[in-house]
Amino acid sequence: NCAALSETLLESELFGYEKGAFTGASTAKAGLLEAAAGGTILLDEIGEMPPGLQTRLLRALEAREVTRVGAVKPRAIDVRFIAATNRDLEAEIETKTFRQDLYFRLNGISLTLPPLRERPDEIEPLARQFLAEASGPVGQPPPRLSADALDILRVYVWPGNIRELRNVMERALVLCEGDEITTEHLPVEKMRLARLVIPAAPAPTGAMQVPQDLGQHGAYVIPSFDDAATTLAENDLSPDERAERRHIIQVMDGCAGSQTRAAEKLGMSRGTLIARLKQYRIPRPRAPRT
Repeated sequence: NCAALSETLLESELFGYEKGAFTGASTAKAGLLEAAAGGTILLDEIGEMPPGLQTRLLRALEAREVTRVGAVKPRAIDVRFIAATNRDLEAEIETKTFRQDLYFRLNGISLTLPPLRERPDEIEPLARQFLAEASGPVGQPPPRLSADALDILRVYVWPGNIRELRNVMERALVLCEGDEITTEHLPVEKMRLARLVIPAAPAPTGAMQVPQDLGQHGAYVIPSFDDAATTLAENDLSPDERAERRHIIQVMDGCAGSQTRAAEKLGMSRGTLIARLKQYRIPRPRAPRT
């Protein structure tokens, strides 16, 4: 996971290091690119990789060799690469934050996975799977999902995609004291957002309907951010993007502007959240009035 490690640690993990290369390097260690010889390595969140490491990775791809940290002689590698990202790398190239040559070198075959909100039929089986995984270590059967809870899960836009769904299910499992997860075990802000996005994507005749007892949150008040700036920034966004933008604003507001806490609640990395803040032109929250 390129977003989970610092630049220095990511470099040593990918390329390895020699004994004495840095404080604590008491023995030499092969990097993941060496260790995966004859196999495949997945570079998740490739869009988060620092520019300096992008250059080193490009060389490894081109020359099929790596040089460990603290070494002079390169070592041959035989590994296939798969890279994954939720960023628009073509846009990152335009802003000079991702190397164009690395993009073309990695982009041999491109597969685009639609966001979770466009795959509503997969939400229920994924939710049940996450509940089963979380229940296993404590030795108890996973609770059922009520019909109302499933309706909420299906209409919510899931800006954090799979990670967010997993977090919501793990949270619900902690809160559930019986054998059924209901809307009471789901985060309140997600219920509000689910209600908000219904007019943007009307359900076809015969499709499930959202429960009517979710509370009076249809207006979706955002108290700490500038309303004029919000209106201006949303003019060119699609309904789903507006919903995601407002959800991020609400979570940021609830976290007092802390990007780290907000990213955790949204089920995304801090780097991804920063990219969303820039993409949606989300301003800094105003200081509370005294």
